Amino acid sequence: MKDVMNLTRFILEEQKAYPEAYGELTNLLLDIIFAAKIISREVNKAGLIDILGSIGKKNIHQDEVQKLDVYAQEVFEKILLHTGHISGLASEEKDDIIPVPPGYHKGKYILIFDPLDGSSNINVNVSVGSIFAIYHKISKGADADVSDFLQKGKNQVAAGYVIYGSSTMFVYTTGKGVHSFTLDPTIGEFILTEKNITIPKKSKYFSVNEGYYHLWDDATKKIVSHFKGQYSGRHIGSLVADFHRNLLTGGVHLNPPTSERPEGKLRLLYEGAPLALIIEQAGGSASDGKQNVLDIKPTDIHQRTPLFIGSKNDVKMIEETYAKK
Repeated sequence: MKDVMNLTRFILEEQKAYPEAYGELTNLLLDIIFAAKIISREVNKAGLIDILGSIGKKNIHQDEVQKLDVYAQEVFEKILLHTGHISGLASEEKDDIIPVPPGYHKGKYILIFDPLDGSSNINVNVSVGSIFAIYHKISKGADADVSDFLQKGKNQVAAGYVIYGSSTMFVYTTGKGVHSFTLDPTIGEFILTEKNITIPKKSKYFSVNEGYYHLWDDATKKIVSHFKGQYSGRHIGSLVADFHRNLLTGGVHLNPPTSERPEGKLRLLYEGAPLALIIEQAGGSASDGKQNVLDIKPTDIHQRTPLFIGSKNDVKMIEETYAKK
């Protein structure tokens, strides 16, 4: 029998490289893994129980809130707020930061997360995902404040995502490569699928919603026309799914500014920065069209950004085209 490496063992092996560590980051990652397993269970039976569809409300971003959004949010909060590894949370689904309740220990990390990215697609059985980023708490005192969450992406201690599709996969980095694990539902464990993922230098695909063509400027139209002449177009409409495909097969995802949203559509903290760290660790890059996403200093926890992410040469071409405007 060949050696089988599960995610828990892999994280513990990584921790051995830091003999001075007390295991707080390890335990925080294990909490996130536990949350992912619970969410995966519900996503996989979403058509069989009353957990599909909208709750009839919109979140701070004016997106329709899905029942699974609410469920995933509750899972993350119930698991992570009471274990003593974080001092606060920030979620795409909540207006403000979420403090650790009184009476519970506060840890030295803060967690930023999108509980269920692409949740509107679950009704038609399209892959969705959870995205997370971990930072050190930098403010004084036990409780987290907003300054802890308004850090540049390059300060991330770890980032990752879980994709719920034909299988459930956990992909993460702690700044030493990108690794993927697939959930074996028969034993309830994430098993190592690929270590040190590297995005191919030669792209195969580009991903963009061409329905916004009439809202793009000339530079954006030129960029998309260039890719249409070079690569095949693949756009699922679920950021995690599009990103995951491009990471493994080579490609670039474009979420450009429009005349209606010049600031961009995606959220910097919950989507842009975590995926930027992952792609950079895999040998790719991420930009807002002008600068590295990881160098952007956020001013609001729900700040939006354009996002161009994928193979390094493609992102470089995008920046050069915008610079000539």
